[in-house]
Amino acid sequence: MRIDLVAIVVDDYDEAIDFFVRALGFELVEDSPSLTGDGRPKRWVVVRPPGGGTGVLLARADGDRQAAAVGDQVAGRAGFFLRVEDFDEAFDRMVAAGVEFVTRPRTEPYGRVAVFRDVAGNRWDLLGPAPLTR
Repeated sequence: MRIDLVAIVVDDYDEAIDFFVRALGFELVEDSPSLTGDGRPKRWVVVRPPGGGTGVLLARADGDRQAAAVGDQVAGRAGFFLRVEDFDEAFDRMVAAGVEFVTRPRTEPYGRVAVFRDVAGNRWDLLGPAPLTR
């Protein structure tokens, strides 16, 4: 058993694809036409970190209630966690790509961490291994 996908509600499919693929380095796994429960057109858009198991379903907001959740899906907390092997490389690449970091990198008992916002405004932790100490 595993968690295959988590949904992130976004304003625009193409803007979200660009952010996750270009800025974060995810792969676009699927972008297929689909229909809402009442027959209106939508897209099934999945991005996934290279080699990662769990993907992100980019779901365009449909209606006022969903639009209100864009950027606040976990009530302002960091609710998504991107673990990388090389923290400094990932951080520098993401900064160069225009990703907004809301905290500076710091070292915690569980490793290096910095909080960034995704294209919708949700907070993510960028996580890497703790620096080696001698």
